[in-house]
Amino acid sequence: MSPTHATPAAPPRRAAARLRREARAHPLLLDAVLAAGVLVCMLAGSLTDPHHPDGPTWRTTPPGAAGFTLMALGCAALVLRRRAPRAVLAATSAVSLAVLVSSDPRTPVVMSAAVALYTVAARTDRPTTWRIGLLTSAGLTAGAMLCGNLPWYAQENVGIFAWTGLAAAAGDAVRSRRAYISAIHERADRAERTREEEARRRVAEERLRIARDLHDVVAHHIALVNVQAGVAAHVMDRRPDQAKEALAHVREAGRSALDELRATVGLLRQSGDPEAPTEPAPGLARLDDLAERFRNAGLPVEIACPDRGDPLPAAVDLAAYRVVQEALTNVHKHAGPGARAEVSIVPVDGRIEVTVLDGGPGAAPARGAAPAEPPSGGGHGLLGMRERVTALGGTCTAGPRFGGGFRVHAILPAQGAGPVPRPPAALPPPRTEVPKDGR
Repeated sequence: MSPTHATPAAPPRRAAARLRREARAHPLLLDAVLAAGVLVCMLAGSLTDPHHPDGPTWRTTPPGAAGFTLMALGCAALVLRRRAPRAVLAATSAVSLAVLVSSDPRTPVVMSAAVALYTVAARTDRPTTWRIGLLTSAGLTAGAMLCGNLPWYAQENVGIFAWTGLAAAAGDAVRSRRAYISAIHERADRAERTREEEARRRVAEERLRIARDLHDVVAHHIALVNVQAGVAAHVMDRRPDQAKEALAHVREAGRSALDELRATVGLLRQSGDPEAPTEPAPGLARLDDLAERFRNAGLPVEIACPDRGDPLPAAVDLAAYRVVQEALTNVHKHAGPGARAEVSIVPVDGRIEVTVLDGGPGAAPARGAAPAEPPSGGGHGLLGMRERVTALGGTCTAGPRFGGGFRVHAILPAQGAGPVPRPPAALPPPRTEVPKDGR
């Protein structure tokens, strides 16, 4: 439809919508108007003779005062049809039956009973509608046939049954349509609430993920900066060259922390914001760089990671890297002097097993005592590792080793990865010498 044809139809639609709103706001006034309209139709029907030999014409003998009174009573009852539909149906049926039995000529008071029956059918269930509708139609028709002043086979008597049955069917159809529209609106509201809940859940998950990334980045790099700054302060007077090298490591760790923080916080930018991060998320390909930073900080790290051939999924690759990063950070912070770490990345049967071991004396339990719990400094490193791995469908365990040290073991699914070479039988032996310069 072109705009030129659609524009004139807009004001009538708005007027109709306004009338519907007013009718819903004043139902009693609407019922009064309906009752007046039914009364006008009754009066018109009672003053005409459709069966005259010369065609429909005005009656020569209008109804008496009793007929007009019964018509007025039947219409007056319709004003309360919404508040007491069954009582109104009973009252209009009684008035109609009185007219059918005693009035001559008849007045069409049965119209009020049809309107009342329509109201009952529109406000109740289908079985009740059929019971009440059949009882009303049969009762009025039987009264007109058995006690009326017309032959039982008269067309007016059959018309009573037809009009009351049609009113019941129309009311039931309107009730079904209202129930259908209500169900549609309810499903739409429920779908809207579900979408909002899903959006809130995704926002919460994204906040948790970003919080984990921020914790991993800050805890790792700040720990390295702290150690190197302490080394620089310790050897500043006696070994200025070594202090300069430690400060260079501090600067490198700070630059790496800023780069990763920029990449992580950049995820919160809008799509049109400038300077969006383009560097890929860290993964196992950067594991050697990670180990080298810890070696520069004085923690010997050995890595056993056979070449897989096919790359891991991005989420699994990032999770494995963060697990190793957090575990090495905890070793560096809590294992004590002389500790060394061993990292193993082993692909087995479509899974990736990440193991980080250390033999630091700081985690060794006393003889005959139960293994100590990991040190708690108020952080969430171990909890973040478990949540990150569990979110991908894997498992993560961490705890003290028998005989001293600590062990972190994570199993991650590697869906989409191809066949992997068999891992070596044992890890290569760790380095035996420990740097004496504190690096």
